[in-house]
Amino acid sequence: MSRLPPLLLLCCLVALPSFAGEVRPSRADLQRVMELHARSVVRVRGPKQSGPGVFVGAGGQVLTSVEPVGEAFVGLNAATVEHDGKALPAKVVLANAALKVAVVAAPDGTYPAVPVKLLRDGDSLDGKWVVGVLPATKGQPARPVAAQASGNAPEPFYDVPLALPPGSPVFDGDGRLVAVVVQRYRRGCRVLPLGEVKVQLASADAP
Repeated sequence: MSRLPPLLLLCCLVALPSFAGEVRPSRADLQRVMELHARSVVRVRGPKQSGPGVFVGAGGQVLTSVEPVGEAFVGLNAATVEHDGKALPAKVVLANAALKVAVVAAPDGTYPAVPVKLLRDGDSLDGKWVVGVLPATKGQPARPVAAQASGNAPEPFYDVPLALPPGSPVFDGDGRLVAVVVQRYRRGCRVLPLGEVKVQLASADAP
């Protein structure tokens, strides 16, 4: 099993140049997101249920919703990550019911982590264009769709008018992960920016 502490994941979660969300993503941007989604998104199965997740650490760390694992299983090998046709045992590193987010760690190895983007201090997703991949349905394959995030949700969350399941990644037009879906909300979903995940990981590393 991966024994990497959450702090190593923080090294990947660094602020990058300004958020590229003022312009609607192009068709090429949507295709870029679709390719990242295809290689880096996995299925997380836990004691409660299953849902999507995304590799955010090359060592096997997967960001997902808290729904599949729950807070009671932190520190336990209580999850499975389905990747590349394999079911990999995974340890629950973080599970936060208030923020509705979790991190699990697959066995030591090299995995296709997505590039990430943290909001800088004073920045916001409100009104910014983001991209999610709508799940496949009967007669309709999975497809990337752009939408504008709304700041009407309670802090630190944002609402996005896309029907994405909890645990789904949300990207900017440059293909950088900016948030994770934590719950379905009305006709869309509620997302948590990566900066809040970083704060929780730092707390998990504190003595």
